[in-house]
Amino acid sequence: MIRRILAAAALLACIACGRTPAETATEVRTVEDGGTGPYKAVMVTEPSLDAHTIFRPADLKPFGKKNPLPVLVWGNGACTNSPWEHKNFLSEIASHGYMVIAIGYMPPEDGSPYRGAMSKAEQQTEGIDWAFDRNADRESPYYGKLDLENIAAAGMSCGGLQTLANCADERLRTIMICNSGLFINPLQAVPGMPMPEKSQLERIHTPVMYLLGGPDDIAYGNGMDDFSRIDHVPAVACNYPVGHGGTYGQPHGGEFSIPAIAWLDWQLKGDAEAAAMFKGDPCPLARREGWTVETKNLD
Repeated sequence: MIRRILAAAALLACIACGRTPAETATEVRTVEDGGTGPYKAVMVTEPSLDAHTIFRPADLKPFGKKNPLPVLVWGNGACTNSPWEHKNFLSEIASHGYMVIAIGYMPPEDGSPYRGAMSKAEQQTEGIDWAFDRNADRESPYYGKLDLENIAAAGMSCGGLQTLANCADERLRTIMICNSGLFINPLQAVPGMPMPEKSQLERIHTPVMYLLGGPDDIAYGNGMDDFSRIDHVPAVACNYPVGHGGTYGQPHGGEFSIPAIAWLDWQLKGDAEAAAMFKGDPCPLARREGWTVETKNLD
C-alpha cells in the first residue's frame, strides 16, 4: 500500500513537471566488466536525448577542462535503432576515456535483438548537438567535461553509410567506416538505408579509417572501392578476415577494438604511440596475426 502511494505521488510529480515517468528515468548498466581501459565504463540512458544510448566512464570526476572526453557518435548495423550488437565494442572504447553516443535505445538486459523501426542518419548529428548542449549546461553532469574540438563519427554497415552521409559536418575530426562503403551497385541497397553517391567521398574533410572483415565481408568491395577513390585526406584500410559481422560482440569487442581505439587515440588525443600502430612497412597492426593494412597520405 505504501509503495502504491509513493508511486502515485511520483506520477503526480512527473505530470506536474510535464514529463512522463519514462522521460524522468535514467538507467545505468555495466557491460561485461566495464572494459579494459583505465576508466571503467557504464551504459546509460539520458532523459534529454531520446533514442540514443550513452557509453562513458562511470566516474566523471577525472574529466574536465584539462582532461576532457573526446566524443564518438555511432551508427548501428542494419540501421538498427539500438546498439545491442555493438555494446561490448562501444563499452570498451568508452573505458579508454571516450564519450560514446550511440544511435538507438538501450539494449534489453536479456540480450534480445531490437525489432523496431530503422534508425536515421540524422540521429548522429542529434547526438553531436546534444553533446554541445550538455557541455554548456551548468546543471548537466557533463558540464565542461566534453572535448568538442575532437569529435568522431563511426558506424557499422548501414551505420557506416549514415556516417558517410554526415561526413561533411565541420565539427568532425575523423570518421571510421566499419564493414561498410558506398554502393558500387545501388541495387544492392536495402530500402531505408542512406544512399549517397560515390561523389560523397569528395566531401570527406577528415582522416578516415575503413575497418573491414576481409574478402568474405559483403561490404569489402564497396569499402575498398571507396578507399581506392580517396586521395585528398589521410586514409587507412584495415582488414581482418572475419566477414561482415566483425568482432563487436566478442569480449571487449575482440580484435576490431584494437585498431579502432588506436585510431581514435591518434586522431582525437594526438597519441604518438597510437599513431605508430599504422606506420611502417609492415606497420605494427599488420604484424598482428590476420590483419592486412593499406594506407594513404599518413605523412
